[in-house]
Amino acid sequence: MQTYKTLAALCALGFCNLTWAQSTGHIGHGGGSGDGACIRAKISRFKPEHLATVAPGSEFSFAASGSNGPGHIHVSIKQHPIPITIEDKDTFYLVKGKLPEDIKSTTVRISVSLKSKVGKCDAEDGWLLKVSE
Repeated sequence: MQTYKTLAALCALGFCNLTWAQSTGHIGHGGGSGDGACIRAKISRFKPEHLATVAPGSEFSFAASGSNGPGHIHVSIKQHPIPITIEDKDTFYLVKGKLPEDIKSTTVRISVSLKSKVGKCDAEDGWLLKVSE
């Protein structure tokens, strides 16, 4: 008889915790507000590869997935925005840009910011390139 009371008490506590989590939006990555699961924005397929040596004005590209769209993909070098072109490839965006011609004999970071549909799923990433003379 004591076992049934203990089991009933544990089940009641578990149910209360589940109800609280659902009502406060603390279940899953989507926040429980009907906006769906969190699909983390990310970048991949860096070209040229991380730490490659390139000439000034060289082209670069990467794949962006999980973004809220082309208007939510931003690229900068040394905190200066870089013009980019974006191609929709159905499951990802192919993003292309060029290094500025006046950056020479240094290492630069291509910094990428992606906004996703769910704010907590945004991404900031990048990679380094060595720029020759």
